[in-house]
Amino acid sequence: MFKRIVKRDGKIVKFDPEKITEAIAKAGLATEEFKYDRAKALSEKVLKRAEEKITARTPNVEQIQDIVEEVLMESSFKRTAREYIQYRQERSRRREAKSDLMMIYRTISHADASEDSDVKRSNANVDGNSAMGKMLQFGAEGSKVFAKSLLLRPDIAAAHDNGDIHIHDLDFYATGTLTCCQSDPFVLFENGGFNTGHGHLRTPKSIGSYAALAAILLQANQNEQHGGQSIPNFDYAMAPGVNKSFRKALKRNLEKFSKFAGKKYAVLEPGEKADKGVTTLKLDEQIEFGDDEKLIKAKWPKEVIEASNEDVERETLQAMEGFVHNLNTMHSRAGAQVPFTSINFGTDTTPAGRLVSKYLLEATENGLGKGETPIFPISIFKVKSGVNYEPGDPNYDLFKKSMEVSAKRLFPNFCFIDAPYNLKYYKKGDYRTEIATMGCRTRVFASVFPESDGIVTGRGNCSFTTINLVRIGIKHGICLGERKEADWDGFYKELDEKLDLVKDELLERFEFQANQHVRNFPFLMGQGNWMGSEKLGPNDTLRDVIKHGTLSIGFIGLAETLVAMTGKHHGEDEESRELGLDIITHMREKCDAYCKKYKLNFSLLATPAEGIAGRFTKIDRKEFGVIPGVTDREFYTNSFHVPVYYPISAFEKIEIEAPYHNLCNAGHITYIELDGDPSQNIAAFEAVIRKMHDEGIGYGSVNHPVDRDPICGFSGVISGDRCPHCGRLEGEVPFEKVCNCAKGN
Repeated sequence: MFKRIVKRDGKIVKFDPEKITEAIAKAGLATEEFKYDRAKALSEKVLKRAEEKITARTPNVEQIQDIVEEVLMESSFKRTAREYIQYRQERSRRREAKSDLMMIYRTISHADASEDSDVKRSNANVDGNSAMGKMLQFGAEGSKVFAKSLLLRPDIAAAHDNGDIHIHDLDFYATGTLTCCQSDPFVLFENGGFNTGHGHLRTPKSIGSYAALAAILLQANQNEQHGGQSIPNFDYAMAPGVNKSFRKALKRNLEKFSKFAGKKYAVLEPGEKADKGVTTLKLDEQIEFGDDEKLIKAKWPKEVIEASNEDVERETLQAMEGFVHNLNTMHSRAGAQVPFTSINFGTDTTPAGRLVSKYLLEATENGLGKGETPIFPISIFKVKSGVNYEPGDPNYDLFKKSMEVSAKRLFPNFCFIDAPYNLKYYKKGDYRTEIATMGCRTRVFASVFPESDGIVTGRGNCSFTTINLVRIGIKHGICLGERKEADWDGFYKELDEKLDLVKDELLERFEFQANQHVRNFPFLMGQGNWMGSEKLGPNDTLRDVIKHGTLSIGFIGLAETLVAMTGKHHGEDEESRELGLDIITHMREKCDAYCKKYKLNFSLLATPAEGIAGRFTKIDRKEFGVIPGVTDREFYTNSFHVPVYYPISAFEKIEIEAPYHNLCNAGHITYIELDGDPSQNIAAFEAVIRKMHDEGIGYGSVNHPVDRDPICGFSGVISGDRCPHCGRLEGEVPFEKVCNCAKGN
């Protein structure tokens, strides 16, 4: 009989045969095949065989457990044998996960964010070197291990780990959070204000307050979600603030004018009586910015109207500058992250709404304190024929201005309401039916539920998971030299398997989210920010409202997939172009089928590169080696894009990518790269935007090089050899060319 045993950590402890009996008994109890007496007899067989097979005086735990497996497999208790083996494998997996987690924690604690560490750079919006950034990463990595060990189905967790799929925001899985939300400030501002959890904020009374509260709204919501935050109707939502400021300015300037005009004027509040000799003027809620003629007819002094217009223009510019500065400086998540924000604007044709758009563009063009290009908010100009697209449209001047600003500052991007799949929902005058975009591409629009179908406000994505399309292509294509023709039957068979696996994962995550309570999301749900949540109480669960969100299946690297299958991608070969559309059409049809079967909003996402493209590439290169045109670069190509390194005209790239926008209803974008300074050739910039509009692109962006002065910190376009911010000549310290990291490719 052995006296001691070596544990897995190397410690030598007293050998206790009873522990073998207990382990076997637990397995038998789980399967209900036998009880303690039978377990005792089986453990005696284990001990006898161990004495026969193990020559060492002190065995280790693994040797004993191997023999337990042998004895159980030889017995008639096959289910118990399988249960014991699975239990042992699961325990081993958890130990390995814990060990891996400790190594990850070591990396977080000691490595610099600039080093080659996927952990430290997993979220570009988090400072991985700061104390709070490290704290956030400690929690995130531990949460991932917990989710994979205890919440996810083992086959799903394995598929994520081995690179078949990527579960986005896995660190938030256990919290039950949703991805993002398209917030409507009207809901929060005009119904008595809102509570962030630390005090109630009243309905704002000026454009400055509207803009400040819009930033706070986005920050508060970011603390309860793991994705981006969007305002889909920014100009519409801020316009009441302009009108309130205008009415305040009228009254204030009338009082000033009255002191010097030799004639007394007054605006009476309800119930007040005019003093003798005072000329009373009417000022009600119907008076709005731009109502100059109405005011003149009502006998308002022209000087007062002009001064009030000037005041409101100045105040609106300050409000928009403050909004942009706030979103680039305010923090969420324990101070570790700037909220990932986006705003959509450009279609409110009222004077107040136009003023908001005008000065938002000007604030973006002005940049931050040192002239830096603002990273946030990601601003998106909504393009609509009859509203701002053609000469003579009421907001045509804003469309022209938006292109000038984007040519200089990279933003705004452009969202096209006239794309057929967007236009079918559009109702003139109803901003809820104007397509809007969140972050770099996410959209939530169509719905299987009539009350939310074609509505953007109050909705968001519940979660999304991406399939490694390239790996399937490598396994079934010609790139490994194992076959002369692509195995398309095998490709689609495996693609369907992965689609079903991701569908199952999204459904499981949805169930977990659906069983959360309103009290778990006091702002998002408790303040009625999400559609339908205003009808719920603190203890209600979320199923009835989050059903309006989307469950998205993503893909990445279509270009590399086609190279793996056929030898050419869709940018260089007409047949590959058709094959690419066939693949993505198949995926969209599967998502539509899931919608019908499960009565939930499954959708197809053209996944952005983020860190996932590099992660997949590293894993696949390790397994399959360096494959030219497939794994020979650091990243797989963003979604359905023609590779950025492939020489192609802007117009041809748009034509190739446009059909995918209709297929990818969870989100899409087309980037066009322009060389040089596009602000010097606005006509070329406009030609690109109009080509996007005419080809049915849903969401587009123009990228171009950005200059940076390393001395003063200015970032933007530097024409010539003088910094526009500090005025220094380039000299010995040259200006830098930097990539557009905010947009990615």
